[in-house]
Amino acid sequence: MNAPVKDRPTTEGDQPPPGWWHGDHPTFAALTGFFTGLLFVVLVPAAFVGLLHLAFDDDTSDDLFPLVLLLVGVPVGLLAWQRTRRFGAYMLIGMVVTALIVLGVAGFVIWFMVRRDQ
Repeated sequence: MNAPVKDRPTTEGDQPPPGWWHGDHPTFAALTGFFTGLLFVVLVPAAFVGLLHLAFDDDTSDDLFPLVLLLVGVPVGLLAWQRTRRFGAYMLIGMVVTALIVLGVAGFVIWFMVRRDQ
């Protein structure tokens, strides 16, 4: 009988395959893409505003803030290459879903506050 794989010494040619995260596992690409898109929507505009306020005065920072929309090109660029297409698609989905949820909740809160004041 053969010894279990973990008890047997391994050689260079007998290495076990890398874990599932090292391969092109479709679930890993989808989950990391989605949550990267979520963090991208939340953190990138905040960091961009912080850097603008450190470098420029308030009026110039307000004028330059729409340039953050150029970063939407990141997932679009990932869609162009076959190897990153799945990750880029889920990153774009994560960005859109996060933006819709944030805008929907903000709209509901504003509506609720206005209704309450009447």
